[in-house]
Parts: sequence; C-alpha cells; structure tokens
Amino acid sequence: MLSGSIQISGETLSSAEVKDICDSLRTNSVRLLSLRGCHISDRDFHRISRHVADCQSLAQLNLNLGVVSNINRVKQLAEALASNRSIHSLFLHGTPLTDSGLAVLNPVLSLHPSLISLDLGDCILGDEGMNLICGLLPPDGAKSGLKELTLSANPAVTVKGWARLAIAVAHSSQLRVLNLDYNPLGDHIAGMLAVAVASSRTLEVVDLEGTGLTNQSAQIFLDMVENYPTSIRTLILAENNISLELQQQISDLLSEGEEEEETENEGQEDAGRQKEIWIAQSNPESQAILVSTQLEDSLLAETEM
Repeated sequence: MLSGSIQISGETLSSAEVKDICDSLRTNSVRLLSLRGCHISDRDFHRISRHVADCQSLAQLNLNLGVVSNINRVKQLAEALASNRSIHSLFLHGTPLTDSGLAVLNPVLSLHPSLISLDLGDCILGDEGMNLICGLLPPDGAKSGLKELTLSANPAVTVKGWARLAIAVAHSSQLRVLNLDYNPLGDHIAGMLAVAVASSRTLEVVDLEGTGLTNQSAQIFLDMVENYPTSIRTLILAENNISLELQQQISDLLSEGEEEEETENEGQEDAGRQKEIWIAQSNPESQAILVSTQLEDSLLAETEM
C-alpha cells in the first residue's frame, strides 16, 4: 500500500472505521482513498463526503462498484467535488449513475481545477450522458480538460452518442488515454473512431478490447498507423474477431514508431523538465496511473476496479 493511502475493498465499514478515515482526511494525510465495493451507511457516506470536500492532499478518489448507490449520494459527491481542489483522478466504475446522475455531477466536473482522469465505466450511460462527457474534452487550451477517460461497458450509448465522442476526441487538445472496452461498437463505430484517433494530436492509448470488431476495423487501423502520422502508441484489440496476424502487424508498426521517437530524443536534457506519463492496462480488473506534475513531486497510485 502506498504511503498516505487508504484502500479497502468489499467491506462493510463500521462508524468507527469511517471515523478513522475522516480523521485522516481532516489531517490532510491521504493522497489515495479507495473504497471499492464497500458498504457504507448513508450517514457515514455523508461524513466522508464532507471531509473529502475539505481535504487538500487527496489526489485520487475511488468509489467503484456501487458505493455511490443513489441520487442523494451523487448530490453529496457533487457538493464535495465543488469544494475540493486537489483531486486528479475520480473512479466511479460500476456506479448506477445514469444520464440524470451525470447531469448532477457534470457542472462540478467541468469546473474542477485539477481533475484529469475520470472513470465512468459501467455507469448505465446513454447518449445524453455522452453529450455531457464531450463537454469535458475542450477543443482548445482555453480551459483544462481530461487527459484520461474510461467509458467501458456502457452499452446503451447509440451510434449518435459515439459519433459525438469521436468528434470531441478528434478536436481535444489534451486527451491521451481513451478506454472504450466492452462496448458493442462494431466496425461502423470503430471506423469513426479511427478518424478521430488519426486526427488527434495527443491521443496515445486506445482500448477497444471486446468491442465486436473484425478484420475490417483492424485493416483501417493498420492503414492509419502505416500511412499517417499519429500520436498513438498503444492500441488494444484483444477479444475481438481480428486475426492475430493483423494485430501483430499493428503492434509492430506502433513499436517502430516508439523506437524512432526514442532515437530522435537521445541526448536531450531531461533535468528540471516537466514530465507526464500515462499508463493504461488492458486488464479490466485494474488500472495503474502515474499522475506526475514535476519530477520532484509525483504520485504513483494503483487502484483496482
């Protein structure tokens, strides 16, 4: 466990345990709070939310797997995020959020000064929710936006919603990691996303695992990485009806691009330079995220979905 972290999974938390969590938040000694799949009373959830609002050290908040279980808790979380200024990463994977719940959160998400990573996988989102998410991907540097976005397993989104997302991704000036695994995208939507990936100047990692793709989509992605300049470094196509040969060809081309970039960067001075690294894993059970601001002040946190 990381120093300054609280990670609890699948437990029923007593009021005494919640008090300990709140005390740690109050003393600004927690950088990662993960309560994945924990059972908490409404009263205790409210207590934790109030202390999250005031905590100045908290960088990552994981409330995956149903912790935010009703609209009242969504509202309390929104109030906490409206006051909090430190959270970089928010994980709500497996929350019964729906479009109406996201509408409650959206104003504070869009105005939060530090939020750069958001997981809304398996949150029962539809096209209206996707429209709100697109607003978190600003097309220019006028305001901050997300650098990592997870929308896994939201099957209610239609072609219209994915088309909106593709347009937003194409014009986003900051997004680096996009996880769309386990959505029923199919080749048609994948074609739109390929155009978005090719247009993006920043996107480095795209996860399309288990999204109903075939060799038709893979061929489009192969042509893209072979013939057009792109920032993409990792394209995850596992658990699709795609030949291993095509997957290997794409992987080899992306690897060649990385080697060329490393060669170009050899000998460059790194001391004192701002550095940002983003890592996404294909394993749907976990994500590792390195949130770095300066070389001398980085936070490495691993949170299980």
